[in-house]
Amino acid sequence: MEVLPNGFTLSLPEGCFPLSTDSMVLADFAHLPKRARVLDLGAGCGTLGLLLCASDPNCTVTGMEIDETAHQAALDNISRNQLEGRMESVCGDLRTVPSQVSPGSFTTCISNPPYFSGGPASKTLPTARREDQCSLEALFAAASWALKFGGDFYLVHRPERLGELIALGSQAGLSCKRLGLLRHRQDGPITLVLLQLRKGGKPGLILEETALFDSLGQPTEDYRRIYHI
Repeated sequence: MEVLPNGFTLSLPEGCFPLSTDSMVLADFAHLPKRARVLDLGAGCGTLGLLLCASDPNCTVTGMEIDETAHQAALDNISRNQLEGRMESVCGDLRTVPSQVSPGSFTTCISNPPYFSGGPASKTLPTARREDQCSLEALFAAASWALKFGGDFYLVHRPERLGELIALGSQAGLSCKRLGLLRHRQDGPITLVLLQLRKGGKPGLILEETALFDSLGQPTEDYRRIYHI
């Protein structure tokens, strides 16, 4: 059982994607509008939804997750945290979003998707690690369909795929407006990229850099903010 901000708790059954740095930094990176309606694509056990609800008492979150075990865990997390009026989990395939979601019905989309397009499949987390059921093309298509004009899609990914992410987002009508570069140490390499892409967005990009630890290995102000310390 993980303890989240504002007393929320997250239960993660064996075989489900764990609470990770990726989720924590993505939830911190996302700027939600007032009364945000959020669609979490590949929501797992509801981790991002719980983090967003903990930080913004006026948002609502719909999670879409293809894995039945993770979906059931999300329902349990929603019930235990008494969020039935603000969160829901749908067991479904994001590739079928156009048949399940009205176009333009969400102000915000968010995703911590699989990072790898090939290679050996993970024995413990096959759908969470590799893109077999969640290609980037399908992910961007789902977000573009679900978002209202001017709505934002937030995601976290590996830095080596940044060019592909921006290009595929543009093809789906999602313009990259903000790019976050994350280093675990201030003097270390970039380990994650965070993107804010806007449906119908005009050209213009804001660049941000974040480090979790300083050159001596001590937590930074960014770390304390992200982990609510």
